[in-house]
Parts: sequence; structure tokens; C-alpha cells
Amino acid sequence: MASVPFDQLDGHIWMNGEFVNWADAKVHVLTHGLHYASAVFEGERAYGGEIFKLTEHTERLHESARILGFRIPYTVEKIDEACRELLKMQGMRDAYVRPIAWRGSEMMGVSAQQNKINLAIAIWQWPSYFDPEQRLKGIRLDMAEYRRPDPKTAPAKSKAAGLYMICTLSKHAAEAKGYADALMLDWRGRVAEATGANVFFVKDGVIHTPTPDCFLDGITRRTVIALAKERGYPLVERAIEPEEMAEFEQCFLTGTAAEVTPVSEIGPYRFEVGEIAKTLMNDYMTAVQPNHAVAAE
Repeated sequence: MASVPFDQLDGHIWMNGEFVNWADAKVHVLTHGLHYASAVFEGERAYGGEIFKLTEHTERLHESARILGFRIPYTVEKIDEACRELLKMQGMRDAYVRPIAWRGSEMMGVSAQQNKINLAIAIWQWPSYFDPEQRLKGIRLDMAEYRRPDPKTAPAKSKAAGLYMICTLSKHAAEAKGYADALMLDWRGRVAEATGANVFFVKDGVIHTPTPDCFLDGITRRTVIALAKERGYPLVERAIEPEEMAEFEQCFLTGTAAEVTPVSEIGPYRFEVGEIAKTLMNDYMTAVQPNHAVAAE
């Protein structure tokens, strides 16, 4: 992470069609997105000067906004172009990319249908989401207190800022107990995901992953599923009950920030960092970084 606060980093941010100095990319305290969570965002990574699956992320940003009832006033193509230009302007080849769209300050109240829709893109250097040494050994997860909500109670298919409140609470609680992250169940008590990554399990050579019916079907998740199928690994998407974790042999997380990260422990359950998890971790890094050196067996 940055050694200085994020509002004090150097460089530029693309904001509402213009490149502005990093320090000048400001919003007013009376902004609807801040008070009522009317904001959607994306998390993307650049590897070797290319933003991985950029257009898929931008299309999801537009869809998230649609679900929240507003339209981003820039096309997918314009946002993609801005991301690529900003990456070059920042002088970075390996970086994290954060587009965010939000309702502005024209009205303050639950109803804000006439508020301007703003869009900003920031790019910064961000190393491994989890400790690199611990990642190779498998990270430890706690069981989260909060659950992913019923889609009838929240816009679960949108990458919306408000949906991450319980993720922050759960990750903070896990870190306070010495864990790297937390596993969240869904509203029915089934295995859902980690606080910012999808989860996979392995048993008898078969990969199992929860059906994403009340949480995001991550772009990294879909990428890893395609890589697993290329390898010929059997893969099943289904409802997974938490007690089934006692029978699984391997576990790993997937996400833009997490990439592919093996898990050694979830609450009372233990897993090995096995061949399938290690293979898919290397396959993913090869997909995003063609010059990636495969880890020693």
C-alpha cells in the first residue's frame, strides 16, 4: 500500500472528461454518493502496460450504474480510452485502476434523480493484496458475522459502494483476530465469498464453487473457470453448505486484487496448498503476464 495517504499521492486523475492534478480531484462533503452510497466502481489491474479485461470491467461499470438507476454520461469506449491514457500519463506499467461513478451534490436527500452523474478514474501502484510469503503458504480466513444479502433486499448484481460496508466490517474483525480475510455466507447460510474475492474448493480432483446468485460473478472468477476448463479439470457451480468445507482438500480465492490466492484455513476447516490451486495460480499469472515465470513445483 501507499506510504502516504491516498489523497496526497502524485500524478493525475481523470475526472469528468479532464485530466486534473491528483490534489485537485475533489468532491464536496454534501455529495449524494457519500451520504447515500449512490456510487458504483470497478477494480482493475494493469500488467506490463495493458489493463486486463478492461472493456469487460467498463461494461460492468455501466451495468452497475443502470441497476442503481443512473446512466454514466461516457461511453464504454471513452472510459476505456481514458483509462489507457491515464495509465501512460501516470508512467506505470503494473498498477491498480479504479473507475468510480457517483451522484453529485445538486440535491441532498434520499431522492436525487436530477443530480449530476460524475465519473473519475485513478491509477496507482498496488502490490500483492495479501502478504506474498503467506500467500504461497495459504492465507487464513475467519468466518464473517455478516452475510451477503438476499437479492430482494439489495442490488446484489451491482458493484455498488454500499454493498461493501459489511465487507469492511468483516475484514476488520478478521484482521483484529490475526486472519487475512473472512469468508461470508449468504442470506440462506450457504458459502458465498470472501470480503472482496470469490472462493473455490477442490475435492477428489473436482473444483467446486458457489453459484453467484446473490454476489458478483467476478471477472477473475470467470477467467479462472475458463483456465480450469482448458486444463480439463471438472468444475461444478452449485450451492455449498458450510459443513461441506470439512471434506474439501484445497481452497483458493480469485479476484482482481487477490488474483489467485490459496487458502490454508477457514475458521475450523483446514486445506492444503495443492496442485490444482498452484497450477491455476500460475496459469492466471501467465494469462495476465505472458512473461511470468512458472513457480517451481
